[in-house]
Amino acid sequence: MEKIYNGKVLDKYISQYHMDQLFTKDMRSYMELFYYQKNEFIVRDSEKMSYLIFLVNGKAKVFTTLSNGKSLLLCFYQDFKVLGDLEITGSPNAVTNIQVLEDTICIGIPIEKVKVLLMEDAKFLRFICGSLGDKLYRCSKNSSINLLYSLENRLASYIYTAGDRIKDSDGRKTKIIFKENMTEIAELLGTSYRHLLRTLKGLYQKGVLRKVNDGYEVLDELHLTRLSADLYR
Repeated sequence: MEKIYNGKVLDKYISQYHMDQLFTKDMRSYMELFYYQKNEFIVRDSEKMSYLIFLVNGKAKVFTTLSNGKSLLLCFYQDFKVLGDLEITGSPNAVTNIQVLEDTICIGIPIEKVKVLLMEDAKFLRFICGSLGDKLYRCSKNSSINLLYSLENRLASYIYTAGDRIKDSDGRKTKIIFKENMTEIAELLGTSYRHLLRTLKGLYQKGVLRKVNDGYEVLDELHLTRLSADLYR
């Protein structure tokens, strides 16, 4: 994680997402800009959160670590999302792991400033209630997905959302390349390594994917999106 000292970039994201309208007070002077490289963790389970964080550019996956040491995928974050809303209203320690899937930019407000300046701010608290309600809905929905959808559907959604978008040499066409540790993916999706490989082979045989180097390239994005529906969004 790297702190960025660039007021113009900070102002750009504040304006883009109308962040000044989230608070009664002017919080601009307390906002800090952070850059996370691909695969870095914004926060790990049980770590104390020092900032209320707004994801403003990039993409991250959210997963929980169970008592048996295994992990389970909860959802993905992209576009504008707030991280730490649950922690400021309850335990100060993070309850999930949040790992970025691409280079990501966030805006942070120190937790101590949030507690002193914002916990009585009705406008901010309405925003936090809306965020928590959205997360409760997503958590309920994604729990159902893990139980009721096939691995092929869940894997398709994971590949579509987590895959790297890479432009061709002429810059006209974007392809999806999926390169991740398959043992970790099997754990996140709640399946065995062997079943995951069988499912990948099925997508390969259907012409949805092809093997490239140490990963896969999506050949039929339309078929992949149909399989993934709106899972894990």
